[in-house]
Amino acid sequence: MKKLILLSIFNLAGTALLAQEVGPVFKDGEAQVVEAFSNPDDWIRHDLWVETDFDTDGDGSKDRVHVDVTRPKQTEDGLKLPVIYASSPYYAGTAGFAEGLFWEVRHELGEMGAPRVHPEVTRRGERPIISNSEVNKWVPRGYIVVHSSSPGTGLSDGAPTVGGDNESLAPMSVIQWLTGKRKGYTTRTGKEKVKAFWSTGKVGMTGTSYNGTLPVAAATTGVEGLEAIIPIAPNTSYYHYYRSHGLVRHPGGYLGEDIDVLYDFIHSGDESKRAYNNKTVRDTEMANGMDRITGDYNDFWAGRDYLNDMEPFKAALLMSHGFNDWNVMPEHSYRIYDAAREKGLPVQIYYHQNGHGGPPPLSMMNRWFTRYLHGVENGVEDDPKAWIVRENDSQGEPTPYEDYPNPAASNVVLNLGSGGQYAGSLKTGSADTGTESLVDNFSFSGSVLAQAEYSNHRLLYVSETLKEDLHISGIPEMKIKMASSKPAANLSVWLVSLPWNNPSRGRAIKITDNIITRGWADPQNHSSLTDGETLEPGKFYEFSFTLQPDDQVIKVGQQIGLMIFSSDREYTLWPDPGTELTIDLQGTQLILPVVGGIEAFGKATGN
Repeated sequence: MKKLILLSIFNLAGTALLAQEVGPVFKDGEAQVVEAFSNPDDWIRHDLWVETDFDTDGDGSKDRVHVDVTRPKQTEDGLKLPVIYASSPYYAGTAGFAEGLFWEVRHELGEMGAPRVHPEVTRRGERPIISNSEVNKWVPRGYIVVHSSSPGTGLSDGAPTVGGDNESLAPMSVIQWLTGKRKGYTTRTGKEKVKAFWSTGKVGMTGTSYNGTLPVAAATTGVEGLEAIIPIAPNTSYYHYYRSHGLVRHPGGYLGEDIDVLYDFIHSGDESKRAYNNKTVRDTEMANGMDRITGDYNDFWAGRDYLNDMEPFKAALLMSHGFNDWNVMPEHSYRIYDAAREKGLPVQIYYHQNGHGGPPPLSMMNRWFTRYLHGVENGVEDDPKAWIVRENDSQGEPTPYEDYPNPAASNVVLNLGSGGQYAGSLKTGSADTGTESLVDNFSFSGSVLAQAEYSNHRLLYVSETLKEDLHISGIPEMKIKMASSKPAANLSVWLVSLPWNNPSRGRAIKITDNIITRGWADPQNHSSLTDGETLEPGKFYEFSFTLQPDDQVIKVGQQIGLMIFSSDREYTLWPDPGTELTIDLQGTQLILPVVGGIEAFGKATGN
């Protein structure tokens, strides 16, 4: 329905006149495009600085955050609207992928590798517009859009900390300014104040990747006014981004990246403050805490894990991610979704089958913000909690489910049958006795190993050919009993769909064709994630670790393959080839969450 706002407007003689101004319009529970809000030439655009309570660049003054505002002209005459807010360290430019930016990966485990270079960022951007990322989508629908640059980037004061407290407190401060509880200024160092008189005090945040991390960061402060967030492929733990179960493991596509690399990549702030920031953050805090030697979880990483800060979290959460995102992996979204669900908050999760990024359909986002920012009772809180794009559907057509993982899924324990250098069996029956070994060699990629008829560089165990489609939903787990010939070793596990599909088979590869899910672990952390221990060569160790979450239908005619190998050329360090890993068949299992459980697995495999 159309909301009419009556405004008092005074003519030159001081006579009060009444005029009608159009406000937001809603239909089917969604904010509609309003013609009066849709002309960019009419939008009011300005920037300002919000003062925080911290000083991270060491200049003796409280850091100020650079903010831009885009709002309909009607807000100048008394109309108040809710705010869609996006924050980023990327808006003012990045270092790019300069040669030597990444850590060298060709070295033995337990070593640092050669020093890397530290490129400088050339800042770009023009005032007053920091970004246009959300403007065209939301301003015509009756929202004000606000952007800010993260601390130490663009025209914001401070130091980038890549997950430090200031990256949570900076957007918190902006939200407090939007609710009238904090000071904003017209200039970076001046005293002329500016107020958000046009804001209703209701704020929603969204963004993708690092820009999706910051809504989670802000929500963990419990700040009043942040009503709803829609993070898209957010990094919710920098440990989980740069390590995996104790192993130094790099994000897909960025071999050799670590947290200090990302620091250099985004450090676009004031050039005169960079030397101080580099010394205090990159060269001290990060250098002392990131630990590329052991990969153990420590206080440094715990302070950059938003799951540890969930107690104040109260924003309504619509989470979005891709099951085949091998950069920011799907566990990042699920761990926060699960914690928010446990708190009883309004939650939904949207998963698609593609890679990094990918927002929910606009209609889903619109309903979420309409409900929690405009207060329209559209029933979104009663919608299904999980929305999953099936393998052959477009991302705009998700299938609703009661929740994720699928409540109809239960764990199926799969055991190993001998012959893994060729292709052993993956079965619900008893495991074979004995051991089988592989020899580490980073020269062979995982995809090459999975397609090899025979290899002594991996062990492969496959199910019977599926006679029916099999639906996997949840978080697979590996239980493994293994020995290493050396004091340290990489351990990598891929769950694959076979036979492997290649373009030569007559069609383009789909991202769901070959990789079901993956996992990596450090055997030195077999008993503790925080205190790994050197392996005794030849001694068997038992431990377990999770693979990445998934929800995938494996098609009839395929086989499920469990591939165990050592160094993963695309993700791990590259030690000298030759380390031998020996697997105890009876002590190793795959726990696979299957919709329909053991009965469905048995029907699909004929067992």
